[in-house]
Amino acid sequence: MITPSVRSYVDRLPDCALPAYVHDLAGLRAHVTGIRAALPADVELWYAAKANPAEPILRVLADTVDGVEVASGGELAHVRAALPTTPIAFGGPAKTDAELDAAVAVHRIHVESPHELRRLGVAAARHRTPVHVLLRMNPALPVGTSALAMDGGQFGIDPADLPCCLDIIRRDPWLRLAGIHTHLASGLTATDQAALAHRIVDWVRTLPVPVAEVNLGGGMGVDYRNPAARFDWPAFGAALRGIGAPDLRLRIEPGRSVTAYCGWYVAVVADVKRSGGRTFALLHGGTHHLRTPVAKGHDQPFDVLPVDRWDWPWPRPSAIDEAVTIAGQLCTPKDVLAREVPVAQLRAGDRVGFGLAGAYAWNISHQDFLMHPRPTFHYA
Repeated sequence: MITPSVRSYVDRLPDCALPAYVHDLAGLRAHVTGIRAALPADVELWYAAKANPAEPILRVLADTVDGVEVASGGELAHVRAALPTTPIAFGGPAKTDAELDAAVAVHRIHVESPHELRRLGVAAARHRTPVHVLLRMNPALPVGTSALAMDGGQFGIDPADLPCCLDIIRRDPWLRLAGIHTHLASGLTATDQAALAHRIVDWVRTLPVPVAEVNLGGGMGVDYRNPAARFDWPAFGAALRGIGAPDLRLRIEPGRSVTAYCGWYVAVVADVKRSGGRTFALLHGGTHHLRTPVAKGHDQPFDVLPVDRWDWPWPRPSAIDEAVTIAGQLCTPKDVLAREVPVAQLRAGDRVGFGLAGAYAWNISHQDFLMHPRPTFHYA
């Protein structure tokens, strides 16, 4: 449900300011503070900037998180400009030489292959700066019920290549093994995430070298079909107590589960019509602004925000007590944000506020397709 403060803010926006993203910064601050309080003191909380790199979001989080994880040279430059003193970790596959050069100065570098590790050593030698490396590993561990498995494939290092990586580090005077990075799945419940954390730590303790740090990754689930069913941070925090200490520092780097709940995408209903036995509400807006439902294959949760004003001399197109498919203004049948969702009333001229739009929303959307105006951005 849209929060009262965001609803009040949206009600004051004129139609010319829509579509709009509206973010509840006070709600975000309370949420991340709750996450931090639920975690053991010896577990570091880092934010994955890829979820939402907006500067106002970063500035709110900087007061609570231990650092920020970036996944490109562009994100690195953006986050460093917004948060000059916040520790940064650099991850992501297929890093360029320029990115490795820039990454030399950050807190930690997550390395994805032996070749990348060797190239990082060259960059470190060129800058004459020791670099602290976390090897991103893909141990063959069960991950529970996952919406998206991240192990294997194009990400990370196969355990068979670990001896090679350790040998490279031993031979290179500029490389320092700081620890192990894992990110094996996304969309996990607290129970599955905690069980996976224990399996990862048990696996790390079998390695042939001492490991001081383990990054457990992110992947805490956000349920778009049931927004009220949030990740159980207190249960997850309780499950982490004692599994690393005193000899192993643990770190998590959630993104979506931190910021998703603080953002709404609001658009005006341009028309309501019936075709082929179905009812459609068409927006001034669409998936070029909010690609999330297409990318993840779900209906984006929404609230209808009624607007009583109607200036046209003909009857108002409306849907009353029926299922409606909400689509956008793109020339593709894939431009759908929600399918066959029952509504009590939805009329042309009303507004729709889509929730869970604070992460992987605007920043992953195909923004320039058809060159429609961009949304406005607000931080309430």
